Amino acid sequence: MSETPEKPIYGNGPPAEIPQPAKVTVPRVRATKGKRTLLCLTAYDSPTARLVDEAGFDLILVGDSMANVVLGHATTLKLSLDQIISATRAVKRAADRPLVVADMPFGTYHVSIEDTLRNALRLVREGGAQAVKLEGGRTRTHLIQSLVEADIPVMGHVGLLPQSINSEGGYRIQGKNLESARQVLADALAVEEAGAFAVVLEGVPTEVAAVVTRHLSIPTVGIGAGAGTDGQILVFHDVVGLSMGPAPKFVRRYADVADVIRGALSELRSDMLDGSFPNESESYPMSEALPEGWDIDVETRLNREPEL
Repeated sequence: MSETPEKPIYGNGPPAEIPQPAKVTVPRVRATKGKRTLLCLTAYDSPTARLVDEAGFDLILVGDSMANVVLGHATTLKLSLDQIISATRAVKRAADRPLVVADMPFGTYHVSIEDTLRNALRLVREGGAQAVKLEGGRTRTHLIQSLVEADIPVMGHVGLLPQSINSEGGYRIQGKNLESARQVLADALAVEEAGAFAVVLEGVPTEVAAVVTRHLSIPTVGIGAGAGTDGQILVFHDVVGLSMGPAPKFVRRYADVADVIRGALSELRSDMLDGSFPNESESYPMSEALPEGWDIDVETRLNREPEL
């Protein structure tokens, strides 16, 4: 007897499964080098992560910029490990395709190799991060190497280092003169040699970032580093107009979500004040009529004197 399935009477059988984009992994990120732009964006919660995923970005950074744009701190130094673990967990629940990278907050990799490993392991095990990012070049290579040896992929970060705001005396562009440019290149090469799979170049002149990119075999991801890097990253809140205060020079705003929210809240306030919210369609009706005196009966059962 033939095992050939019968042809359906109507149509051509069940629709073919729609192919889904491949999940982004560390090797896939490496493989973008020289082939296409690596698309990166920050996210700190599930709804945002879902939108970034749907938009087709390759990498989501759960950045310590969360301290500024979500928690209202003046610097990134206030963010705790527990806070970024919680945010990473929320992002990972919603983001299926992009590679999720978690920033190591200030103080989580500054004491010892053992301390760094312990904190990074928490980001991976508890937060669900698929890689971690830490700031610094030649001074951090021993940490990067130890993390990689422990099977924790590392994204480097050189140039302007927000966590070094106190020692640098502010947010200063790096690589603006010859000696500084050489230091940025040396830091990037050291990070690559230590085993990082990619490196963020922040606050670096376009010409310097382009030269660094040519020298490295791993992807460079620019933020305020011009168009010559292998990829770009921005803070989500800056892109959609949700961050308060003036945006950095390198930010391009694609929406003004804050203004949309202001309008919506103003309308809601007005509707609440004039009683038009909620209306009948936004309220729940009874399934049966209430008998006369039902409320007084309840008061009596509770041995309370009913208010007449």
